[in-house]
Amino acid sequence: MTAPADANMARLRWRCRRGMRELDVMLARYLDRAWATASSNERDAFLQLVELQDPDLFGYLVGRATPAEESQRAIIACIRRLEP
Repeated sequence: MTAPADANMARLRWRCRRGMRELDVMLARYLDRAWATASSNERDAFLQLVELQDPDLFGYLVGRATPAEESQRAIIACIRRLEP
C-alpha cells in the first residue's frame, strides 16, 4: 500500500474502535479479512455502518434488530459470517 492508503486505513481502523470490545473485534475482523477485496458498494455500506451509534450497531450485529437498508443488511451478514 502507498502512504496515503496506509493513512486512510489507519483512520478507518481508528473509526472502528468503539466503546464496546465486541464491536471492536467484529469491525476489525472485517477490516482484516474482507475490506481489501470488498466492492465499492460494500465499502460504502461499511462506512455508513461505522457511523451508527454503538447500541444500534451492536443490535444489528448480534441479530437483535435488522437495518432497513438492504446494503446494511448485506454488510452485517458479511461481518457475521466472519465470526471465528
